[in-house]
Amino acid sequence: MSLTDQRKYTRPEKDELYDLLSNHRRRYVIHFCKQADEPVSLSDLAEKVAAREQDKPVAELTSAERKRVYTSLQQTHLDRLAEAGMVHYDGDEIELTEDATELDVYLDVVPEGSIPWGVYYFGVSVLSAVVLGGVWVGFVPTETVPELGWAAIVLLIFFVSSVAQVLQNRQYRLGNIDDPP
Repeated sequence: MSLTDQRKYTRPEKDELYDLLSNHRRRYVIHFCKQADEPVSLSDLAEKVAAREQDKPVAELTSAERKRVYTSLQQTHLDRLAEAGMVHYDGDEIELTEDATELDVYLDVVPEGSIPWGVYYFGVSVLSAVVLGGVWVGFVPTETVPELGWAAIVLLIFFVSSVAQVLQNRQYRLGNIDDPP
């Protein structure tokens, strides 16, 4: 779909965005376009996507591997992304739209070996409730650390955790890491 042929679109609903991002090739297209920060040629994009899928360097790709991804992007995935307003492409040049920058909110990238932030915060909340409940009923000593001090420690744990989450989320956005999610 060329820039001049693109029809007006309405902003996709959440379900449509999740469906759009459910395909790894479309996520890879967005990821690699964000890394380039400028229009990318379809052949370069197809090579990067194929290399990621095959888990090998671009130089080691066969022409069949390149062509399979090139054809898939050209005939299916770029049209879907363009219809959703995430990319513009005119012939061989693919470029992200402003709407594509908002897709990060739909991807909670959790690095391998770590736990999701929701689970982490649940654990910290339970631990905080136990500590503060212990202070309230007198199980936790308040001679060395006063009651207000325990509350400040809990607040500090939540503050440090939220700063760590913000920094990690920025680091693991599409386009900011080497391998796309």
